[in-house]
Amino acid sequence: QVQLVESGGGMVQVGGSLRLSCTATGRTFRPNRMGWFRQAPGKEREFVAAIACSVGSSVYADSVKGRFTISRDSAKNTVYLQMNSLKPEDTAVYSCAARSRVAGPYDDWGQGTQVTVSS
Repeated sequence: QVQLVESGGGMVQVGGSLRLSCTATGRTFRPNRMGWFRQAPGKEREFVAAIACSVGSSVYADSVKGRFTISRDSAKNTVYLQMNSLKPEDTAVYSCAARSRVAGPYDDWGQGTQVTVSS
């Protein structure tokens, strides 16, 4: 079984930056895609960004394009989310996820890390 553990969350002021990390442990881990999602209080979980692990291509939600960057270090089984120019509306619990297929639901999820942007 794969375990995904996020870190790097915290409190930051508007305009600041944070880098989240998600490290996988457990069985041999060769995901096809890894993603970041977030859930704000009272709202549904939403997609933030994803990366295709074999080719490195990435996709982003419109709300974070140009501000967030997803990347992966396969040797460390770690995916990152660099978040710049943070806004109060970015406040949420951020979770990483992985899936073994090109499409479909994500198989494995982390517990999440809190990001709070204060104005």
